[in-house]
Amino acid sequence: MGCDQGAACERPVHTVSVDCFRIGKYAVTNVQYRLFIEETNYTVPPSWADPRFTLPDQPVTSVSWYDAIAYCDWLTQRTLKNYRLPTEAEWERAARGGVEGRTYTWGDQPPELQSGYYESWISGPEPAGRRPASGFGLYDISENVHEWCADWFDPGYYRSSPPRNPLGPPAGSRKASRGGSWRHQIKIARVAARSSIPPDYHYNDYGFRVVVDV
Repeated sequence: MGCDQGAACERPVHTVSVDCFRIGKYAVTNVQYRLFIEETNYTVPPSWADPRFTLPDQPVTSVSWYDAIAYCDWLTQRTLKNYRLPTEAEWERAARGGVEGRTYTWGDQPPELQSGYYESWISGPEPAGRRPASGFGLYDISENVHEWCADWFDPGYYRSSPPRNPLGPPAGSRKASRGGSWRHQIKIARVAARSSIPPDYHYNDYGFRVVVDV
């Protein structure tokens, strides 16, 4: 986990093990999130006032970390399975696709060489699943929208992270997020890249995917 050539918060590279889990093939989409809203009368995301963000199979955006947790709680009650957000360690494990040391989900080639790079993500996120899947069969896990993680963010956490099932620090002011964004100059993030914002923010390039324990 981590990258010695990345930002300071990605160092040092260290070995982490995580228990088995299942993670969503796609980020949660608008059509999935709408069912949650209809069943709970939950607040509609601000981005739904803009038609660029309302296609049924686009990832839902402008959801805060608290909104993502509310969705997971609803899905847990509905299915009687423990749905939640991934930890940073789980997210990076999933994004690496079973191959250690890669810079990106596909290898080390620059993202600009990916097919359709300059035609995608022009004015908003792409519908889920348009680009090839990762080694674990996951779509868009390092691009399209930033994805909320469960952890509080600490830029120095890797220096003291436990080697098994790290959960992040017990408190903080920002929540961790992973993956790239349609809104960035470089649209596809490295698998080790870390980001964070306060948990109550609603940005139109933030979404999430869910994890379930096995």
